[in-house]
Amino acid sequence: MSERETMQYDVITVGAGPAGLAFAIRLKQLKPDLTVCVIEKASTIGAQILSGAVIEPEPLNELLPEWGANPPPICVPATKDEFWWLRDHERAMKSPITPPQMHNHGNFIVSLGALCAWLAPQAEALGVDVFPGFAAAEALIDDAGAVKGVRIGDMGVARDGSHKPGYTEGIDILAPITVLGEGCRGSISKQLIARYKLDADSDPQTYGIGLKELWQVPPGRVEPGKIVHTLGWPLDPATYGGSFLYHLDKDRIAIGFVAGLDYIDAEFKPFEAFQQLKNHPLIKPLLEGGEILSAGARALIEGGYQSLPKAEMPGAMLIGDSAGLMNVPKIKGTHQAMRSGMLAAEHIAATGTSTGWDARLRGSVVMKELRKVRNIRPGFHKGLWLGLANAGWETATAGLSPWTLKNHADHAALKKISEYESPDRDWIERSLPPRDRLASVYFAATEHDEDQPIHLHVAEPDICVTRCTVEYNNPCTRFCPAGVYEMVDDAAGRRLQINAANCVHCKTCDIKDPYQIINWVTPEGGSGPNYQNL
Repeated sequence: MSERETMQYDVITVGAGPAGLAFAIRLKQLKPDLTVCVIEKASTIGAQILSGAVIEPEPLNELLPEWGANPPPICVPATKDEFWWLRDHERAMKSPITPPQMHNHGNFIVSLGALCAWLAPQAEALGVDVFPGFAAAEALIDDAGAVKGVRIGDMGVARDGSHKPGYTEGIDILAPITVLGEGCRGSISKQLIARYKLDADSDPQTYGIGLKELWQVPPGRVEPGKIVHTLGWPLDPATYGGSFLYHLDKDRIAIGFVAGLDYIDAEFKPFEAFQQLKNHPLIKPLLEGGEILSAGARALIEGGYQSLPKAEMPGAMLIGDSAGLMNVPKIKGTHQAMRSGMLAAEHIAATGTSTGWDARLRGSVVMKELRKVRNIRPGFHKGLWLGLANAGWETATAGLSPWTLKNHADHAALKKISEYESPDRDWIERSLPPRDRLASVYFAATEHDEDQPIHLHVAEPDICVTRCTVEYNNPCTRFCPAGVYEMVDDAAGRRLQINAANCVHCKTCDIKDPYQIINWVTPEGGSGPNYQNL
């Protein structure tokens, strides 16, 4: 074996999301002489970023004060908020008040992918090396047990592990400090949280699945800047979630749906629930006659304050959603991600080390914001109505309750089919596209080389055809929004088929699998969805 090629930097940032790019920009503003690189597994910057997204601009104002003179390509000032309860498949009730956390005066509707693609050149102009198509496959550890960098995955490996003609060995990128801004359920972050037991003193992390589509609709329907949120149908009262509808410019509408992955019904289908939502009379008239421009799915990190792992380890730091900093009641994480990235840059500029970062983060405005809303999301564990009552109390008291509610692992919430009868969801015949999950994958522009190792590792596949079939009726065939998992009955018997080329990298399978035997790892660099303006 030849010795791997190496690249040396002062600081490595894994992930070109808002946290990683804000970190790199701020560090170079403070310490221009430091060498900094940002590596990103997507083919281009922003291609695998998916979020609502309505952003609070304060961190961006601080980071790039003149940004408004040359804003990102999608940047629509918020004009008004509406909050609706969908009572069933026909009826809807508009709330006379909007929850305080959802007041968006002064905020902006953006495409987070486009925002990151816009931020990357700002970083490069300061001397940051930005490398898309570099999939960090594993963390590198030195003899003292500290993180010393990351190894980029090999390119040109066939499914059977052999080397194809274009094989290229992945390089090792080394630095005294590695900053992890991979987003929700990042693969390197997951490895290191487990290795260093960073979550030993925190509650289990919890998640949701978010699905989003960007529509081009007929002229005259869009009210640029209008923001609509809903709760209720097509979800039953035991399942946390809701939807968003953001009116953009150029006759475009962004619509999305979120369901908490602590749902209990093994027969629940998040993708189908989203398609049902679009056919509700409140929403269908906006979309009918339009066309989908782009679509995708992504897990959201929802644990908040009590699920925050320790954010530092020897030689490395967690920022943004790698640490779990999303404010769930606000349905916003971008401002928290950027703020944490900037704070991390200031910490490194002042100390030159990862040591002390956890204390600095916990003493910051980022953590203050999370603590204030810490009890709202777990308050929905006992259903919609108690959750709303608890949310009202926590909002009225500004989070000053003398208790902190506990979070529990999402996979443990799933009930066996013998223990739970699926409710009547009042679902209807639908006509709006897409017709099925494979059609949705088309709108995600997902590309994987078919002849590469499967990046969805099932540790004990026999469980899938025995215990899981009997106990849960193979929920992976329903919770995956891209049809990756399929149970096949053929001459050889029942088996699990993994359609890895469909994967949109949402990580839901890694989270919700009831036996925790699915491990999502990075595929070849540049593989995966190529979202446009999501």
